[in-house]
Amino acid sequence: MKTFVLDTNVLLHDPDAIFSFKDNKVVIPMTVIEELDSFKKLNDERGRSARLISRALDGLRGKGKLSEGVKIKSGGILKIEMNNHEVDLPKDFSGQKSDNQILSIAVGLKLKNEKVIFITKDINLRIKAEILDIPTQDYEKSKVKMDELYAGWKEVKVSSKEIDKFYKDGKLVLKQDFYPNEFVSLKDEAGTSKSALAKFSKKDNALTPIFHQNSIPWGLKPLNVEQKFAVELLLCNDINLVTLIGLPGAGKTILALACGLQKTVEERYFRKLYIARPIIPMGRDIGFLPGTKEEKLGAWMGAINDNLEFLMDRGHPDTKTEEKIDYLFSSGQIEVDSLTYIRGRSLPQQYIIIDDAQNLTPHEVKTIISRAGNGTKIVLTGDPYQIDNPYLDASSNGLTYLVERFKGQDLFGHITFSKSERSALAALSSELL
Repeated sequence: MKTFVLDTNVLLHDPDAIFSFKDNKVVIPMTVIEELDSFKKLNDERGRSARLISRALDGLRGKGKLSEGVKIKSGGILKIEMNNHEVDLPKDFSGQKSDNQILSIAVGLKLKNEKVIFITKDINLRIKAEILDIPTQDYEKSKVKMDELYAGWKEVKVSSKEIDKFYKDGKLVLKQDFYPNEFVSLKDEAGTSKSALAKFSKKDNALTPIFHQNSIPWGLKPLNVEQKFAVELLLCNDINLVTLIGLPGAGKTILALACGLQKTVEERYFRKLYIARPIIPMGRDIGFLPGTKEEKLGAWMGAINDNLEFLMDRGHPDTKTEEKIDYLFSSGQIEVDSLTYIRGRSLPQQYIIIDDAQNLTPHEVKTIISRAGNGTKIVLTGDPYQIDNPYLDASSNGLTYLVERFKGQDLFGHITFSKSERSALAALSSELL
């Protein structure tokens, strides 16, 4: 049996983490309990996670004394370990710092010949644990392999006759496996310029033409193949969940906004365009900022406002851009909010855009998706390599986790962008810097 010592950030990241280590021993240091107590009053995701784990631990008290260890549903044992004052850490680790108290427990358990593994999402704390010769790992339950992440589309070489057949019959069956709503760029294997764009239909079990291939939502014309694929997903009524991942300037946010405006304002298929971004750290109360709620959100929503102004000018150019945008907000057709306020809401028949979703944990993404009411479409955009959350990385954030978990579902579609269309300078900076 292994002994997994959990850091506070692991439990805040995933309140169900205590049940993720099968039939092994899970140790929660008393210092972690004290830190959870300081988080429980916060009105954000960290506060909610702290309250969830506290209730879970309270429920386990009925099975015995937590200080002696109790059986949990994973088949293992959970124990709350008191701070070990008998372990003498090196002088560089002295003091009453919480991290050092947690490490002292791990060291003490190792001295008792237990197979200790320290689990933390804090990189520096993993370094300190290694210095003390304590095996340490990141919490990897929700990690994905970025080099194997589903791209949402691929290029396939076929014969010229097969491309002709695709255009003639309106479908093409290939002896390859595709995910539902996966896109394919068909290229002539002989090297000619003949090509076609297709999407795999699970219903037909074949590649079919893109329905919105020539669409220009809200006056915005797709500039490359990836953007055309994205527009298809964003405008399709049968796809309720879309993820767009890629480098800065790829067009993720502006395409989502343009299609959202098209479906909400122009076609009136959805009741409202709801736009939200995480405030880092997630859920920070914007009450700390001066002004009204709208004025406070303005500091966080600059990128959204810039794109809205661009789209309004491009689709219907005149000097009344601000008046038009104000009307969309005042009439309730567009709502911009912080993700802090999404909990507890039910959002039916809405086109929801979650920008900068790479800064969300898998648990937070689950919370957002669960808010979707009947007829709602959710679009999450982000760049996994531009993360501001100190406990997330490209492999462990909620956006990439969502892509990995939902691939293969009929109502889901995804595109990974590889080209920047913002400017030659922006594209070069993404490549060189």
